[in-house]
Amino acid sequence: MIDVNLLFSILLYILGIVLLLILIVVALKLITTLNKIDKVVDDVSEKSSKLDGIFNLVDNTSDVLSSVGASIIGTILSFVGKTKKKKGEDENE
Repeated sequence: MIDVNLLFSILLYILGIVLLLILIVVALKLITTLNKIDKVVDDVSEKSSKLDGIFNLVDNTSDVLSSVGASIIGTILSFVGKTKKKKGEDENE
């Protein structure tokens, strides 16, 4: 008759070997998947670098429009401020 300790140790060894083989297969599939992801990331990075010029153009254009708008608003506000001061001085006299 087989000893129970011997049976359990043989069973544990077999299960350990199966688990090790499954982990090796999973690791190989993971490496393959990571290589594919790396290629996709490189492709996206290359395509986004081609669009950097357009993004810089849009950014510079928005900066120019913002500064022009700010100067126009500043001019209008200073004109309104001067007319209010003139009206205030006329009423005090």
